[in-house]
Amino acid sequence: MSYSSVGFRVRARTRPVCQVFGSISSRSILPARPVSRTVTLFSPHSRTRQIVPVRNLHDRRLFASAVSSASNSSPSSSSSPSSIPPEGHGNGTRQNTPTPHLEGQALLSITNMVAYVENHKSRVLNHRGIPSEAQVEAALRACKVVADYIMDDSVRPQVSHMITELESTASTLLSIDAPQTPMSSDPSETSGTQISAQLRQMIDMISDAAYATLLYPPVFITPSLLQLYVDVQARLGKPESLPQIFHLYASKPMPREGSGSLRYVKQNPNKAANSINPKVIETALDAAIEAKNLDAAVGIIENSYKTQAFIRNKLLRQAVFPAGVFAATPLAAYALASTFSSFQQTMDSVTATNVAFAGILAYVGFTASMGVVALVTANDHMRRVTWAPGVPLRTRWLREEERAALDKVACAWGFREEWRQGEEEGADWDALREYIGQRGMALDRSELMKGMD
Repeated sequence: MSYSSVGFRVRARTRPVCQVFGSISSRSILPARPVSRTVTLFSPHSRTRQIVPVRNLHDRRLFASAVSSASNSSPSSSSSPSSIPPEGHGNGTRQNTPTPHLEGQALLSITNMVAYVENHKSRVLNHRGIPSEAQVEAALRACKVVADYIMDDSVRPQVSHMITELESTASTLLSIDAPQTPMSSDPSETSGTQISAQLRQMIDMISDAAYATLLYPPVFITPSLLQLYVDVQARLGKPESLPQIFHLYASKPMPREGSGSLRYVKQNPNKAANSINPKVIETALDAAIEAKNLDAAVGIIENSYKTQAFIRNKLLRQAVFPAGVFAATPLAAYALASTFSSFQQTMDSVTATNVAFAGILAYVGFTASMGVVALVTANDHMRRVTWAPGVPLRTRWLREEERAALDKVACAWGFREEWRQGEEEGADWDALREYIGQRGMALDRSELMKGMD
């Protein structure tokens, strides 16, 4: 049978098993069998996608040949993602960030997804010297692309079909010479279990690849890389490694190149510049709560809100301006008192200035102190976790984000009905209550609960 419209000939003949395995392992663009009834094409010159229906075997072969010829003729995709040479080898230049065309090729099969992630990870781990931030970002971006695809509910049937096709092809080839075994009594249940197991393995592979990329000693973790890593793990629902990465963000030694070797400089974890962005912390905490991982949630709080770096950063961001205003208040009060003294004739100018200065300072100091006390002691925004009696006001203000995070965790793990709150039991809840008590806070104070005046 020949197809003149495409320009190739298909010969129907049998081949040995070794050649069958060789032909399957050499394919890097399309799987051995079609993935689904409709295939998404990514144009190399635009970000739009085209849905091409594949109806029968004849159309499938035409489509496979067209995609192969287009990928081979396109200058921007002359090779598959798994065959792109690592950066630093050769004289050519390439982009570090994944292009839409390469992303489209990588999402055509499970094998391509694995190769796509592993290839970008190997470029970082096999790099001689200190990898650039663009290389590390490309590796994490590849994990993000595949994670967004396999975790999307709209394409979940396609991913399951990919896994089914891969398993059926491998089982068929491996069972050519194997003895026949009896079929399972419930094939649909067995198939669903295998698909879910394969999908969990895929998720673990992507999570481990991202973790290994940032754990690599020559990689310096920047705020943008940390945010991208948190987005990947949050999308996969794998928050277990986030506390350790938060700890490494502030304490991981910085690599330095010199005299042909790498040396590492220890950094101060308590420096204000090593604090984590609150938005990144909230994303990580939401991921841990959604995954119902109490250890990860508490670990995220321990390595973010509780650190000295975050407290110092908060002082710089929120306390410098009020402190400057407080320091400038006596000067402004004295200037105002000097002006007021010129409008009276009952006493000399110096005495009038001193009296007015004392009166202005007394009014401003008393009013400001009352406002600070009212602001710090307000508990209307507290739901289940409140401060224990005797905690200093300055400590309450400095650690308010930590208390709010623990309050969020307590509300997520406890009963949502207000009339049932306080009746929770279990080892996790008792451990959370004890931990909150050790931090100078109280969980479900009876005098502050609704209806317990």
